[in-house]
Amino acid sequence: MSEQVMIRPWGNSQGIRIPKSILEKLNISISDTLQLDVRDDAIVLKKAFKHKSFEERLAEYNGKISVGDFDWGEPMGKELI
Repeated sequence: MSEQVMIRPWGNSQGIRIPKSILEKLNISISDTLQLDVRDDAIVLKKAFKHKSFEERLAEYNGKISVGDFDWGEPMGKELI
């Protein structure tokens, strides 16, 4: 999906309007925070990571605890094993 937008004055800055169809496709709403990056000669906007609240995490909890092994690599000093 490709659309053209125009840069317009916005107070002491400049801004663009993002078409509603694009916002809907990406599930972005008014007041969402976006991450802005510059890659090569492109501006990349993506929805910023949002930490979940304790209540949100608790609501998703299914009663199972998953514990996995983690490989810390070979000992480097006088670690106790």
